Amino acid sequence: MNEPLAPHRLPLLIALLPLPALAQTAAPAPQQLPTVEVQAARVQGIDPFALPASQDTVWVGDERSGPGVQVSEALAGVPGVLARDRQNYAQDTQLSIRGFGARSTFGVRGVRVLIDGVPATMPDGQGQLSHASLLGAERIEVLRGPFSALYGNSSGGVLQVWSAQGKAGDPWRLRVNAGADNTLSVGAQLRGAGPVVDYNIAANHFRTDGWRDHSRARRESLNARLGAEVGGGRLELLLNALDAPDAQDPLGLTRAQVAANPRQATAVAEQYNTRWTRESGAQRWQLMGYAGQRAVTQFLPIPPTAQANPLHAGGVIDLDGGYGGMDARWGWNGDFAGRPLDVVAGISADRQRQHRTGYENFVGSTLGVRGRQRRDQIDIVQNVDQFAQAWWQWSPRWSLLAGVRHSTVRFESDDRYITGSNPDDSGRRRYQATTPVAGVSFEATPQWRLHAAVGRGFETPTFNELGYRSDGQAGLALDLSAARSRNIEVGSKWHAQSGTQLDVSVFRAVTDDELAVASNTNGRSTYRNIGRTRRQGVELQYHQPLAEQWELQLAWTWLQAQVRSPYLTCGGSGCRVPDTVVAAGSRLPGVPRQQAFARLQWSPGDWQWALEANASSDTVVNDLATERAPGYTVLNLEAGRRWTLPGGDLRAFARLDNLLDQAYIGSVIVNDGNGRFYEPGPDRRASVGLQWSWR
Repeated sequence: MNEPLAPHRLPLLIALLPLPALAQTAAPAPQQLPTVEVQAARVQGIDPFALPASQDTVWVGDERSGPGVQVSEALAGVPGVLARDRQNYAQDTQLSIRGFGARSTFGVRGVRVLIDGVPATMPDGQGQLSHASLLGAERIEVLRGPFSALYGNSSGGVLQVWSAQGKAGDPWRLRVNAGADNTLSVGAQLRGAGPVVDYNIAANHFRTDGWRDHSRARRESLNARLGAEVGGGRLELLLNALDAPDAQDPLGLTRAQVAANPRQATAVAEQYNTRWTRESGAQRWQLMGYAGQRAVTQFLPIPPTAQANPLHAGGVIDLDGGYGGMDARWGWNGDFAGRPLDVVAGISADRQRQHRTGYENFVGSTLGVRGRQRRDQIDIVQNVDQFAQAWWQWSPRWSLLAGVRHSTVRFESDDRYITGSNPDDSGRRRYQATTPVAGVSFEATPQWRLHAAVGRGFETPTFNELGYRSDGQAGLALDLSAARSRNIEVGSKWHAQSGTQLDVSVFRAVTDDELAVASNTNGRSTYRNIGRTRRQGVELQYHQPLAEQWELQLAWTWLQAQVRSPYLTCGGSGCRVPDTVVAAGSRLPGVPRQQAFARLQWSPGDWQWALEANASSDTVVNDLATERAPGYTVLNLEAGRRWTLPGGDLRAFARLDNLLDQAYIGSVIVNDGNGRFYEPGPDRRASVGLQWSWR
């Protein structure tokens, strides 16, 4: 079902309280710590350079150009990460890591997303990025490979957005950006600290007519982080709200439609008005709780003839519900056998309750309006997980990081729409898995580390994937199994004092009972397990200061994502019983074989100039590989200048995307039953902006 995960219409709250140490032991030998504790691998106070994991931190400073609305703007230089701006604010960023999550036609699947430690991924594995704020963010952490499994269900990778803690003297900022297609982004950030409370508050208004027809959108967002020292510990309150009252959905295009006019919307998008509205050696304790509310209404382009089936749930989806959870953990760092040891153990629980209703998307001959009710159910999904992790530097040059997580995920659906022709479709299903992971790191020289890691992971179906059976019958698809993966990675990290950095990783992930799209017709998807798949590849990241004012950044990914067990799929339109073999060795759709990024930056004095190149090889769009999106290379140019004035800093910036005006496919809709696989990327577009920072 092609429905996005809804925005947070009501505030999301979290209280984070690391309590004071309850016991003190002798302090271990001092060690050089990073300026910020990178937490993607759940290790605090340990330099990520020393960890046996592929982990990147993208710093989100005030030197960036562009509207700053989507996280995809900051992720282009991270190897192994595919973050596609779909030019469709009704469906959110298309995100995958090492091929996990590539099949998702809405929201984020297969990748765990957290905002300031609060899950933006629901207990069933469905997530979203739309409420993440780049204006208030300090950094984005990306974890790839085996250690992602320590985050539980659907952790093919982990992406965390962290906002900065306010400090005395931090600047206040006002930022305005305007560009093509009547696009406007206006934001303000207040950050600092008083005698009692520190704060980071960012608010943003964004609107656009959209590059494609029927792609107008508007968003208002608010992100706030407030903190205070309480009783020797720290209390934090986070508020997150997003309102997107009318984001139009232009849907995908066929190859012929792309050739005729890539800016057009599918006819049914206009016809049905498709849219969605709306320390030292010690013990440490940490308790986190969060709660939120979401609401979304989506109009799908399903014709009335298809809804004539009494088992059909209609063409309008209305979701309303709440979610929340808690995470409690204990940590200890000290010595074991005379060597540094850090241990973390804890328990987390999350719950989502959702009221799902469905309606016909027509009244009489009028299309695109809410009609007669066709569905009414309460869906509940909850998980309880236990986890433990230990990092031990057993010799001056060797260290071990190991962990295990046990997850139990329960789904329950209560059908309240029961008629003579529509039976009771209530049901429940439980999934559970234990996912161990371990890795070692070797310090060849102070600047060069080698590492290896192995682990297991699992991914349950989401409620959206359980919602419809692929055979067209009523009821939930409770026969779907969880996908289970075995992961291995070896890598090298070289970080010289001169600033030169070269990271290389080689990885393989073998998945059994892979979840894949069975059908995707009229905006509705069904899913099934297809057997074994394999994702293997190489990631390379290179950073080189060329001179005092020049800097080069390169990233390259080679990824082979293949089917390893043959299975049957539908070979033509109208097919209900799979009749065509997908052979072993076939490419998984939605995953390009190669990606590359390059950025050359020149910073003379108060000026900053940069030239970027984004490249991708071709992308298969369906299981049978009968069609594919061609590869492309897009160049972007940006410039900025800063003036230091008595009251603060003024920065002007401009950006020219798609400098050579290339025609390309920006993203794809996997296995679309109507053949509308393609979402074209925009042509040459310019934007300009101003930012004022009060000191």
